[in-house]
Amino acid sequence: MVDAPFIEMPFARMPLPGVLTAGQPSGPQLGALAEAGYRTVINTRGFGEPGVAEMPAYVASLGMDYVHIPISGPEDVSLANAKKLADALEGGLPALVHCASSNRVGALFALKAYALDGQSPAESLQLGRAAGLQGLEPYVRMLLNQPRPA
Repeated sequence: MVDAPFIEMPFARMPLPGVLTAGQPSGPQLGALAEAGYRTVINTRGFGEPGVAEMPAYVASLGMDYVHIPISGPEDVSLANAKKLADALEGGLPALVHCASSNRVGALFALKAYALDGQSPAESLQLGRAAGLQGLEPYVRMLLNQPRPA
């Protein structure tokens, strides 16, 4: 289990040990993450959203790894992107996973829990909500009512 401190930022939550989910962090908040020993920043904001272009270099300058999994809409809440999230979290903890409000983050965590971790739809939704799932919940519910991928 990886322990990491909670860092205040918009919509911040800690749904799993070593995983902080949030909205868009500021420069000083990213600096606080680096000082606290966070290893990875996973950005789920889509291409063209504010700060996305500048973030890789800034995060690298702080000594953390940067992963971009663009979620521009419901169609991007996919098994392929859930696998990218799982891969980024594997060995990269503690980690921040963020978008603008943490809604997309929660959607991706719920799908990962169901499709990759074998959790029930109810457990997956609970984790998704704990990670920030809100407006995308109806879409995620639809995905969780489909058979698990083989």
